Amino acid sequence: MSEMTAEQLEEKMNAGETLHIVDVRELDEVANGMVPGAINIPLSEFADRYTELEKEKEYILICAAGGRSAKAQMFLEAQGYHCINMVDGMNGWTGEVK
Repeated sequence: MSEMTAEQLEEKMNAGETLHIVDVRELDEVANGMVPGAINIPLSEFADRYTELEKEKEYILICAAGGRSAKAQMFLEAQGYHCINMVDGMNGWTGEVK
């Protein structure tokens, strides 16, 4: 499983890299803010909505602390997707939120 930290994600964003970020937190959690550019697919809806994602892209998965995003990563990888888990989640994020 590929992993990165919130700091590494922020470095990639600041470098202008094109990133595909999926926040798997629930709606009440994302109401407090998400990483800019992220889309929200709550883990509770993931099995029904993961096909909204394109297999050709690599996704960075985010939750609050890295546990739920790791579950989403295992699920997506089993479906043939490429993804990276942000291991410290939003708890480690110090950048801007939208």
